[in-house]
Amino acid sequence: MANIEEAREAVTIFISKALDTEEVRVIGLTKVDDGWSTDVEVYEDSSFLRSLGLPTRVKDRNIYIVKLNDNLEVESYELQGHPATTS
Repeated sequence: MANIEEAREAVTIFISKALDTEEVRVIGLTKVDDGWSTDVEVYEDSSFLRSLGLPTRVKDRNIYIVKLNDNLEVESYELQGHPATTS
C-alpha cells in the first residue's frame, strides 16, 4: 500500500502531464477506503482571455480534485465545480 508522499508525487506528476504545466501544488490529500482523494492547486492561462485570442500573462487559480486507487492509478480528475473526467 502506498504512503502519503507517494500519493502526492503520483498526483503531481499526473496533473503536470495532463495539463502541461509545472505550477502544481497539492493542497489536500486524504486517505479514503479505496485509495486517495486529493485537491490540487494549478495556475493556468486565463481561459477567458485565451478565448478572446488576447495575449496575457494573467493566470487563473484552479482547483482540481483527483482520485487515486490503492495502486496510485488515477481513477478520475475534475476541475472543482465541473463534471468529472476519467482517465
